[in-house]
Amino acid sequence: MQDHRDEDRTEAHHRRTVERASEVLSELIERPLQPGLYLVATPIGNLSDISLRALSVLARAQLIAAEDTRHSKKLLSHFGIGGELTPYHEHNAAKERPRLLARLRAGFSVALISDAGTPLVSDPGYKLVREALDEGLMVTSIPGPSAALAALTSAGLPTDTFLFAGFLAPKSGPRRTRLEDLKPIPATLIIFETAPRLAKSLADMAEVLGPREAAIAKELTKLHESVTRGTLDRLAGDFSDGDTLKGEFVVVIAPPTEGEAGVSDEKIVERLNKALNLESFRDAVRSVAEVLQVPRGRVYELGLSLKRKRD
Repeated sequence: MQDHRDEDRTEAHHRRTVERASEVLSELIERPLQPGLYLVATPIGNLSDISLRALSVLARAQLIAAEDTRHSKKLLSHFGIGGELTPYHEHNAAKERPRLLARLRAGFSVALISDAGTPLVSDPGYKLVREALDEGLMVTSIPGPSAALAALTSAGLPTDTFLFAGFLAPKSGPRRTRLEDLKPIPATLIIFETAPRLAKSLADMAEVLGPREAAIAKELTKLHESVTRGTLDRLAGDFSDGDTLKGEFVVVIAPPTEGEAGVSDEKIVERLNKALNLESFRDAVRSVAEVLQVPRGRVYELGLSLKRKRD
């Protein structure tokens, strides 16, 4: 008997939640939408992650500018939204931006959405926002899903200070140069990577940044969501078979340790000078990196410079 009463109370609570959410959405949709540019965050996988406010803006906007209209139609159709849709992406932005600005000047409400997540985060839109603001037009953000923040908060790494680095260069040379720039930054790093490049990119990360703690997130908010945690060198081994990977990944990397950040180049070179008198170049690099607890890639680069001077 008690179980039935508990079930009835639970069902009643659920009905009230559904009714109240419906009332809130109805109240939002009934309000007039002010003219301006609305940056609307959309789900990164699970359609249920969309907010009531985002739904109300998309339902009322006079124009929705989407990165891929075919992709966005699935989301809009799912929620019964049938407003005017126009493409806005990196390949047509120069042509479409003046048209969108003209609509905004004419008093239209325009919603900007990307394929997934928050617009402008590794997606088109910055120049449109900049020019709209320069003209004194209203721009507002409707916050919501973000792959970068979802990965950061589930990685188990420090969240007090972080740096979003976006996508790294596709080729190893420029990629390693960028990683060298990121290496001393005292913050958790968030990096996007594609499946075909993930294996080589992780190998470069492990070589340049050393055995830092990291996490790799894929299929976030979807049925097969996973977050793999470990050191960069271990993760590089786990994901070495790039041919079997699909989709996009978020790599979250711990900040440098106090020891790593505090060892100067001069101290490393001093140690290397002594080690090279006793060991081969390769062994000297390895031993100095282990003793000073710094990334082997850093020692290797300094060792090459030292070797050139010696030669």
